[in-house]
Amino acid sequence: MADSSNTKLPFQAEVAQLLHLVTHALYSNKEIFLRELISNASDACDKLRFEALDHPELYEGQSDLDVRLSFDKAARTITITDKGIGLSRQEAIDNLGTIAKSGTKDFMSKLSGDQKADAQLIGQFGVGFYSGFIVADRITVESRRAGLPADQGVRWVSGGAGDFEVADITRAERGTSITLHLRSDEKDSADEYLNAWKLKQIVGKYSDHISLPILMEKEEWKEGENDQPGDMVKTGEWETVNKANALWSRPKKDITAEQYEEFYKSISHDYEAPLAWSHNRVEGSTEYTQLLYIPAKAPFDLWNRDKSAGVKLYVKRVFIMDDAEALLPSYLRFVKGVIDSADLPLNVSRELLQESRDVKAIREGSTKRVLGMLEDLAKKQKTGPESTEGRIDVGSGESVPAPEPTEAVTDVVDKNAPTAAEAAASAADESGKYAKFYAEFGAVLKEGLGEDFGNRDRIAKLLRYASTTTDTVSVSFADYKARMKEGQDAIYYITADTLAAAKNSPQLEVFKKKGIEVLLMTDRVDEWALNYLNEFDGTPLQSVAKGAVDLGKLQDEAEKKAAEEAAESFKPLLEKLKEALKDKAEDVRVTTRLVDSPACLVVQDGGMSTQLARMLKQAGQPAPELKPVLEVNAEHPLVKKLEGSAHFDDLANILFDQALLAEGGLPADPAAYVRRVNALLV
Repeated sequence: MADSSNTKLPFQAEVAQLLHLVTHALYSNKEIFLRELISNASDACDKLRFEALDHPELYEGQSDLDVRLSFDKAARTITITDKGIGLSRQEAIDNLGTIAKSGTKDFMSKLSGDQKADAQLIGQFGVGFYSGFIVADRITVESRRAGLPADQGVRWVSGGAGDFEVADITRAERGTSITLHLRSDEKDSADEYLNAWKLKQIVGKYSDHISLPILMEKEEWKEGENDQPGDMVKTGEWETVNKANALWSRPKKDITAEQYEEFYKSISHDYEAPLAWSHNRVEGSTEYTQLLYIPAKAPFDLWNRDKSAGVKLYVKRVFIMDDAEALLPSYLRFVKGVIDSADLPLNVSRELLQESRDVKAIREGSTKRVLGMLEDLAKKQKTGPESTEGRIDVGSGESVPAPEPTEAVTDVVDKNAPTAAEAAASAADESGKYAKFYAEFGAVLKEGLGEDFGNRDRIAKLLRYASTTTDTVSVSFADYKARMKEGQDAIYYITADTLAAAKNSPQLEVFKKKGIEVLLMTDRVDEWALNYLNEFDGTPLQSVAKGAVDLGKLQDEAEKKAAEEAAESFKPLLEKLKEALKDKAEDVRVTTRLVDSPACLVVQDGGMSTQLARMLKQAGQPAPELKPVLEVNAEHPLVKKLEGSAHFDDLANILFDQALLAEGGLPADPAAYVRRVNALLV
């Protein structure tokens, strides 16, 4: 190969520090480097396939694609070679000289129309490429872009410090070769990877699912001569060392739990194993395979609405889109996995994805599958291994008819189901998984009440809350309903900013006195979500902070009569309070909900709560000016003191502001509140 135009160029600013982060902090397991580089090689082949749809000449007469892995003990190198799209000189400078910069952006800018959506994140060189520096003190990349003449190849060399060198070379082969010159430091030696068995083990562990064949040279044992020890020698023949087909296309019975977990880690870049997964193939008018995972940990950007989220979309095992948002609703954005369709056309656009009948069927089927997994986890959490109620059978790779978009998804029955003993051991291990899931993703799941009307009842059954009987977020609506008191005709709840604020709310006093359980809701999304859930299994939901308290049959006739008499005798005082608080309160009335507190604030049935109004204002959103209703306890000494007091207006305002403070709000004029209290204290 002829070299020319040897140029030394600096890395992008701060690359040295970023490289240090990548090689010493980002990856806790050294052998990950091979997974990342093989994945990049596979992506490069995917990009070639995509471009060759319109330009078949890019194959240059060689349409068989593979990834070759070799090592040289004497030179202490490992080389990964692909026959993918390759790099031009400028692409090598742009893509390999910048941390986490992908060639995808420039690639997409050359496309037009529907192809832009198809090409989402195909074939990227990102941080994964730099993982090679975990084991190498120098990396050499030789490449030629498909379609360019042989004399326009490029060599890129760097020691991972402050700069890299680029030279023009002659390269007959299309694609890229990445050679790692392994570290030789005693403390940081990478000699263990100069071993065919070790490399095959890593490929089997991390890259078995790669649909391209990964080839290595065969080795055979050769006895030593003249008293020299024997050794393995290469035969010159190449053999495939991976399954060479997509993991999701294989029957479930042929895939181990470890392989499922490693595949999840490779697509999600998560270091922790998933909580659950479901693998199914569906056939019929809409044919697709789904392999969906529920992660154990929420990503740091779970609430970032600008972040793309979704599963990977393949069509006939050809990668199309990294974040296919149309295939799952937003409230399931935490789900990872792959959906491989046999029906969607390769030139489908994002707009078409949203409108396609096939996509709608896949979306509905995948949503039901995820909810089924969550129901299964919830059942194990509640009933333990002995119960089979609500179990979801995951796929064995056998096919079932595809449902119509409005029908339920048919489960694939696993004929290789575990024995009773195995199921008991597995269930014991999984008994706490739903609680773990809910702690990470429960607030996101609640969004489904407003976003997915068709599955609203299923979502409601999966929700969990704390209550006045337990601080643990573990009470479902079904649990609550099962232990409702005789004569109770509503599910009572309260929303608040914190658990402490909810537990100590004055509005709970009569419920505590009568031993009536109240659900305590403290997620910011609760107030919004419950606008879309008015009842559960025929029992209405009632906020204890909205409307006049009506305990129905739970309140005896003597209590009702005493309340009516108190309201009647208290009328003159109520009128004075209404006048004194006309700018703050919509109404003032006597209540039976208070036992120890003098007053509390409520809103009318159907009105926006004061908590939701506060949240909207804090988020910079428009919120109506609310005037709550002040409810007073006619038996409380402070309320009785109002009558005939010379400081009536001050006491009335203090009563209102204290009620506001008790529910987590702040007085409109805190300084005036302090002055009034101080005046009464001296």
